[in-house]
Amino acid sequence: MFTGIITDIGRIDRVETRGDTRVVVSTTYDTAGIDLGASIACSGVCLTVVDKSPAGAPGWFAVDVSGETIARTAADQWMQGRRLNLERAMKLGDELGGHIVTGHVDGLATIVDVDPEGDSKRIAIRVPADIAPFIAAKGSVTVDGVSLTVNTVEDAADASLFSINVIPHTQAMTTLGALVPGQAVNIEIDVLARYLQRMDHYRAKAG
Repeated sequence: MFTGIITDIGRIDRVETRGDTRVVVSTTYDTAGIDLGASIACSGVCLTVVDKSPAGAPGWFAVDVSGETIARTAADQWMQGRRLNLERAMKLGDELGGHIVTGHVDGLATIVDVDPEGDSKRIAIRVPADIAPFIAAKGSVTVDGVSLTVNTVEDAADASLFSINVIPHTQAMTTLGALVPGQAVNIEIDVLARYLQRMDHYRAKAG
């Protein structure tokens, strides 16, 4: 489990094609405190640490990314040089500063507009119809691993637009400050919305 509060921006230093794709990510985390097998969310994708830098060396960790994960995430996310929003798994007793995030991407969305609004940026994002019912104004959504509050939602037949505000702090501490129109992003809907939809489905069947 994660909270959607980013604690580092990593960079993909190396990509190796094996049975799966091995990705080596540079980080400022103290890797001495990261166990092999630990989970780290990489721009919203929960991945398992399979290797890491030795003590005293510049920090890095390696993860294996399956073909299924690559197919379900932003197309250019796993390229050398790509910056990633990083978050280590939540521990019992940690402050829940964002919302409950599983690290399982529900789908891809597209940045439509990025407009200055004071020192913040208002970003409009198009989501496909299958995700749209789970996006609600003033609700929570995860964009590339970042917990955000939805400002507005506009529905259409085949897709919906929702908007978020990215404050200067979030721009500086995540990759969201560099988003541009046309860019694909990973979306995870609020897990509570997912369960409520499932409950409504069964209520409707029972009725």
